Amino acid sequence: MGREVWPIAYPRGEVRASDFRVVEVEVRQPRPGEVLVRNTWTSVDAALRLRLRETAPAGYFPAFPLEGPMDGIMTVGEIVESRADGFAPGDTVWHASGWRDYAVVEAEQQALGGVGTLTKLDVHAAPPQTYLGALGANGLTAYAGLLHAAALREGDVVWVSAAAGAVGSLAAQMAKIRGHRVIGSAGSDEKVRYLLDELGLDAAFNYRRGTLPELLRQAAPDGIDVYFDNVGGDHLETALGALRRSGRVAICGMISEYAAEESSHGPGNLMLAVTKGLTIRGFRGSDHTRLLPEMQRHVGAWVREGRIRCRETITDGLPQAPVALAGLLRGDNTGKTLVRIDGVTHLN
Repeated sequence: MGREVWPIAYPRGEVRASDFRVVEVEVRQPRPGEVLVRNTWTSVDAALRLRLRETAPAGYFPAFPLEGPMDGIMTVGEIVESRADGFAPGDTVWHASGWRDYAVVEAEQQALGGVGTLTKLDVHAAPPQTYLGALGANGLTAYAGLLHAAALREGDVVWVSAAAGAVGSLAAQMAKIRGHRVIGSAGSDEKVRYLLDELGLDAAFNYRRGTLPELLRQAAPDGIDVYFDNVGGDHLETALGALRRSGRVAICGMISEYAAEESSHGPGNLMLAVTKGLTIRGFRGSDHTRLLPEMQRHVGAWVREGRIRCRETITDGLPQAPVALAGLLRGDNTGKTLVRIDGVTHLN
């Protein structure tokens, strides 16, 4: 038997533990081409909130069904039994069947646009959970967003919102490594200290400490060239006002809208995209899976050299996954949010 976390109601506003239940299920044996994985770490990402709706946004991954497993969550584990070529018991892998103890995974089945397809991991190069953050989908999102969606140019001044989060902290550090002036924003004074003292950003501010346009003006008096957007809403509107001519916006998330009952109106100053010749580009890391090996080479080296710091907010116990998600959406986390799956039941 194994445990799975199932949604039983779509959250209205804040995510609550009562919107989920932990279910014991039979774990079947793998068939030809499949492996059985004992999960050890599972990811918690703000974008899961988009799938905890009756209907997910058009073009996004589908909504999670009620009273069923939540397929499409990145996870790391160890193969217990294999009937697939190239995989053996004891191999550490990632896959996209998270928020459960055990998963039967088809080796060739594409998941999450390819980024979640069953993959063997080099745990000598980095701890297993790093592949759920800096060396996984979060790292790919930051890397692709900066280099491709934002098309970083020499001398660019970069603003990253939610810069203490899983993707934002990586994007900010990558931009610093490439020699840019980087400004980060976050929702607490503690996170601002983290951005300045540990990540070494050039400037940072708590967006709750004043009006956004003035806070950004103090941090970047001459304006910005790139805005890496994790928040949307008033942050995006502020960025449009601060961007210099031919500036670029790379939008990978809009956490300010994830729990909204109704879609918000767009920025009131969107005409600036015309008058300033701005480029606004939305993207997803899963659209750039071809860059994964390149990203892992570069980011893996930066992690080993200590040039990229990987702060983790860890919650212990599979049943606590919904609690970890609620905390992330409130802004309680710093860096990557993870659940360490302990108390795994033994297969009969």
